[in-house]
Amino acid sequence: MTDSPTDADTPFTIIIPASNESAWIGPCLDALLDQSPQAGQMVVILSANACRDDTVAQARLRSAAFAARGSRLIVIDSETPGKPAALNRADALAPHGPRAYLDADVTCAPGLIAALRAVLAQPEPRYATGRLTLAPAQSAVTRRYGRLWMALPFHKQGAPGAGLFAVNPAGRARWKAFPDLISDDSFVRLHFTPAERIEVPFPYLWPLPEGFANLARVRRRQDAGLAELHRDHPALFRKGEETAAAPGLLLRLLARQPLDLATYMAVRLAARLRPASGDFTRGR
Repeated sequence: MTDSPTDADTPFTIIIPASNESAWIGPCLDALLDQSPQAGQMVVILSANACRDDTVAQARLRSAAFAARGSRLIVIDSETPGKPAALNRADALAPHGPRAYLDADVTCAPGLIAALRAVLAQPEPRYATGRLTLAPAQSAVTRRYGRLWMALPFHKQGAPGAGLFAVNPAGRARWKAFPDLISDDSFVRLHFTPAERIEVPFPYLWPLPEGFANLARVRRRQDAGLAELHRDHPALFRKGEETAAAPGLLLRLLARQPLDLATYMAVRLAARLRPASGDFTRGR
């Protein structure tokens, strides 16, 4: 057996930072257990940070199931809070090979890990993700916000990587440890050119927050994360990558989705009217 990322026996590492994710961690891990045989050996590292619920206990109950499919589940239970620290603890244990970073509230389609493994099996640096699909929302405001959000340029360009991104060893070499930033996913994504980012045609479900207040709170955090990246890592932002909606697009959305656009703009306004307090937890 070789140490090459193209070797089918090379473990595919999946790192899951988690803080009080009891409602989500079961379906997240069960979806990994349901991956197709082509996914090969997986090393799943759950990096719990300052959990006060049964996230860790739920994960450990599935250790035998991962072993039965020829994979490993490693559970790190740390009292230290913060997503960047949790990612770095897991990275330190990850074997050589491709690795994915997965939010605990994400569920992957059965063929997704195999598809990520396949496109990352090359020597050039690559970033890959699946087809982001919003989980069914319970509230009308979240459904409207989500429909509009998915119509923005960030998604139309492909491979947004919200909630799930993966890199091969050459790609992981683009950065060292995760810095103390709010937006770890954008930090990583911006280390790759659009040509180096690949979106495989397998979906993953990612939930938006439910209700206006929660949407505004998370939007406020997203805005703060982007501002932090612009301030601390300006060189990551390349010309030609459109992220904001142009006036022409907004007019078209107003004609086609007036209630969706009104909801989206109201959430953005609410997020901006209440300044960021500066005490955001780093990551989820």
